[in-house]
Amino acid sequence: MAKEGSFSINVNRAEKTVDLVIVGTFTPEQVQEFVSDYTTKAKSINASEFTLNADSTDMDVLTQEMVPALENTIRMYQQTGFEKLVVSIKKNPILKMQLNRIFKNTGFTNAEVKEI
Repeated sequence: MAKEGSFSINVNRAEKTVDLVIVGTFTPEQVQEFVSDYTTKAKSINASEFTLNADSTDMDVLTQEMVPALENTIRMYQQTGFEKLVVSIKKNPILKMQLNRIFKNTGFTNAEVKEI
């Protein structure tokens, strides 16, 4: 059974980062709550001066059904205009390849996957 979803979004003005942690599987209501919170926090900064750090260490290999939703999320991050996106995952060559393909498909050239 999938873990219930949760998230946190913290703006670190001193380090010029937005630190994002996403865990588990979201309900449609949680997706709306995440987008609302993300939008509010993104509007409070000059995103082009910030790096978005996405802690995705809880993420598993993506199913084909999940790819379009993640591509839309990556596009949302891209449209915000962050200087850079860093997605941290546990060492997983397949997931890393999937994420790099999504970055390529969305044209997000200043994004990287960091295995920890």
